[in-house]
Amino acid sequence: MDWSLRACGRRGHETYAPDEPELRDRLHVPTPAGEAWRCLRCGDFVIGPPERSGPADEAPIVLRGRALRDATILRLLAAERAARGLIILGIAYGVLRFRSAQHDLREAFERALPAAKPLEEALHINLTDSAFVHRLQHVLSSKPHTLSLIAVGLFAYAALQIVEGIGLWMLKRWGEYVAVVATSVFIPLEVYELIERVTWLRVAALAVNLAAVGYLVWTKRLFGSRGGHAAFEAERHSESLLEVEAAAVAAP
Repeated sequence: MDWSLRACGRRGHETYAPDEPELRDRLHVPTPAGEAWRCLRCGDFVIGPPERSGPADEAPIVLRGRALRDATILRLLAAERAARGLIILGIAYGVLRFRSAQHDLREAFERALPAAKPLEEALHINLTDSAFVHRLQHVLSSKPHTLSLIAVGLFAYAALQIVEGIGLWMLKRWGEYVAVVATSVFIPLEVYELIERVTWLRVAALAVNLAAVGYLVWTKRLFGSRGGHAAFEAERHSESLLEVEAAAVAAP
């Protein structure tokens, strides 16, 4: 799939008329249907006046090639973070509902456990001493204040995930910083859980988070990496000029 052409099909072509005559002439061709300008994203000539004009070094940074790939990766990560935030919001809401009905649920559980004796005998299992039942009893016996703190923590974490997703989807630099910090904070906990018990899910989650942090820090030059913000802005400025020059050189 030609992602650049697909993006132009969805959002329209990106044409630019540089002020420099030599570049302007190479990006522009006359046709029987009128003037045509070369699209900086897909490289095709588009009939009609340019979308924008100005100095070559102020040309827009069009997402194509590596930049388009990076944007796709960031938005996939943003979708995952937003989905996680919505799931955690649902869990937090469930905790609040459970707190309000905790007394009734505990009484219902205490009535149901003795009634399950015939089932235990038929299946030859011991529900009363099972680890699952003990955990459930512990949860049902939790103090309302403890459940309120858990709900607040879940709501805060969900909000962080959603804000992170919004920043990454909008391709904002602050969103990249939020993503790195929020992900890195929980890596020690994931390592501890992996030490306690190794599962494929825990290994995969840790690998994905480490890869996400490394990718963002390296490619986006966060926290002073590879020259930091100044080098990142210089790279963007350079790419803006190179977009125009590359399109001009490729023009017939």
